[in-house]
Amino acid sequence: MSKFAERLKELRTEKGLPQIKFAKEIGYAQSIISAWEKGLYEPNANALIACATFFDVSTDYLLGLEREDGTKIRVHI
Repeated sequence: MSKFAERLKELRTEKGLPQIKFAKEIGYAQSIISAWEKGLYEPNANALIACATFFDVSTDYLLGLEREDGTKIRVHI
């Protein structure tokens, strides 16, 4: 499972939001949210920004490139 999938599900469940309600809030179908959380595919840039904005986190945090405190995580490619 991708870091994005893990963090999205964690943020959504911490807020007590069902997938359907979160999907409606950001303008996507529930099936898309489910696919993201299962790690079937990653969101495009606009969807990533919508998720980050909704949860008031950075896109880097959602992608697993940053810790909760804002420090960067070294990624070896």
